Amino acid sequence: MKRLAPWLLLTLLLAGQASAATPLPPDSVYQFNVTLTDQDGHAQPLAARRGQVQLVSMIYTSCAMVCPMIVDTMKLTRKAVAEPGRDKLALLAVSFDPARDSVDALRSYAATRKLDMRYWTLARTELKDARPLAALFGLQYRQLPDGDFNHSSELILLDTDGRIAARTTVIGRVDPVFVAAIDKALAEH
Repeated sequence: MKRLAPWLLLTLLLAGQASAATPLPPDSVYQFNVTLTDQDGHAQPLAARRGQVQLVSMIYTSCAMVCPMIVDTMKLTRKAVAEPGRDKLALLAVSFDPARDSVDALRSYAATRKLDMRYWTLARTELKDARPLAALFGLQYRQLPDGDFNHSSELILLDTDGRIAARTTVIGRVDPVFVAAIDKALAEH
């Protein structure tokens, strides 16, 4: 096995530290200190997603109509993104129903919906963090007496620093203006 030249190793280490040490922009959603637990049970801060262009929304897995449409729209939108950037686009769906959306429920939903987990993350927060996270994304929801939810149906584009770069309320089909914003964000990455 070849060894890296000492100067190259030092350069790589310093570059990694500089990137991690770069302060977040004040309008970054990563300023919010929240832990996400994914469908595999891995917990990490939202800010750990820094460095990726992401398509984000909030759903709940027991939803029978709108949330599956949101997920399908995220799939369609990813498919509409130009190559080769498409493979750099991360997809994040966070539950606003952590009381019912356990890690097992998220994993089952991913399997049922045939989500490609190379690109997708389904996540949950603690109950106390769900509403503030939704507010941070500009999404609203309220639980109904039967346990279902009324909620916003939007897709949000985050740039690599967690700033909201674009959003769309177009659900059920591709929004070409939103796809163009994703292509632009990926090209700048």
